[in-house]
Amino acid sequence: MKQAKVYMHKQLAGILTEDENGYMFLYDCRYLEMDDAEAVSLTMPLTETPYRDKMLFPFFDGLIPEGWLLDIAGRSWKINQRDRMSLLLACCKDCIGAVSIIPIENEMP
Repeated sequence: MKQAKVYMHKQLAGILTEDENGYMFLYDCRYLEMDDAEAVSLTMPLTETPYRDKMLFPFFDGLIPEGWLLDIAGRSWKINQRDRMSLLLACCKDCIGAVSIIPIENEMP
């Protein structure tokens, strides 16, 4: 399982998860209570209901670099270009714009 914290303007907005069933994005309940909370994407309006899909949500996939920059990222971190979640976690900590993706390291018991 891979997870990331999704920040909007440096405020925790939600958690993105990839597991054997696909992808899930869930807005943080404290974020939803904020008066100035914004949706991370027009395609993912603010809601308490988790978003689920078999494919990485287009908004998050769109944050991943393309072209020669994607080639460099794939070679540098040895990430398969089809492993979209790993690319997102590796490349999108400091995106242009309001959204940042910070990996959650799974701790072993």
